[in-house]
Amino acid sequence: MVNHEIKIAFEEYSSFEELNAADQALCREAVKALGGSHSPYSNFSVGAALRLQSGKIIYGSNQENAAYPSGLCAERVALFNWGANYAHDPIEALAVTAYTAKFVINKPITPCGSCLQVLAEYERKQKQPIRTLLYCQDGSTWVTNGVESFLPFLFFEDRLVSVPV
Repeated sequence: MVNHEIKIAFEEYSSFEELNAADQALCREAVKALGGSHSPYSNFSVGAALRLQSGKIIYGSNQENAAYPSGLCAERVALFNWGANYAHDPIEALAVTAYTAKFVINKPITPCGSCLQVLAEYERKQKQPIRTLLYCQDGSTWVTNGVESFLPFLFFEDRLVSVPV
């Protein structure tokens, strides 16, 4: 038997002002993205903003549907938009935030497993990690440099990728 240990690393900023100017700006863009949320069932809005290498910002917000689980998370809305329209322009950073009128959110929310897997796929596609900021408007911000801090056992099977014959 071999015992293995996995450690993750992330930075925690206790106040918004501790973030650098670029990260503050991206967090503000994630807050803007909350406005596009369609969340009449959960009343839990999630906003995501991607900053591309060119400086372009792409938005995503959660989209719920009465025919659950037909909705989609904010992170995947933004990431799929990038994959369909801007894949030539690498993603530098992703900021995610949430809001609900039902209670105070006092710690960052984390992406679900499906969103993390998509994030992993796109990191692999662009051959570079994506700086991820989990911004809590009434609390701290957690920052990672790549998805492996969230999902150390990523699903990848290289034999699924088509090989030219």
